[in-house]
Amino acid sequence: VFIHLSLSSLTLFPNFSNVTLRCRAPSNNIIVVEWSRADLGKECVLMYRDELFVPDDQHPSFKNRVDLQDRQMKDGDVSLILKNVMISDTGTYECRVFRKTNRRKRAHLKTPPITSRSFLVLLLLLLGVNLELIL
Repeated sequence: VFIHLSLSSLTLFPNFSNVTLRCRAPSNNIIVVEWSRADLGKECVLMYRDELFVPDDQHPSFKNRVDLQDRQMKDGDVSLILKNVMISDTGTYECRVFRKTNRRKRAHLKTPPITSRSFLVLLLLLLGVNLELIL
């Protein structure tokens, strides 16, 4: 799944600190979840393997700032919580899920990127803004 996060509107909402990047996968036998951003090279945003975080290849700017929304990954929820969001977090994020199977197989999920308008509406909803007054 590719998700584009545009944070230029953060200057309008300085109290906004966390964002959830949603990703869902088939819920059975998930052994690895990897969140990455193309511009980070080989370093990742988050690697979760066998119920443990793997910090070895994590980009330093994400240390202690990311978590899975549900570490048990119930119903295939592998959404990422990004804490203390900064303008430098802008980018296209990729969620990759690897499942335990009898044969080698790679699951790669793709969805269209979130548009700036969708992100702004989501941001306003998270902030509790009454959209009826705006729309």
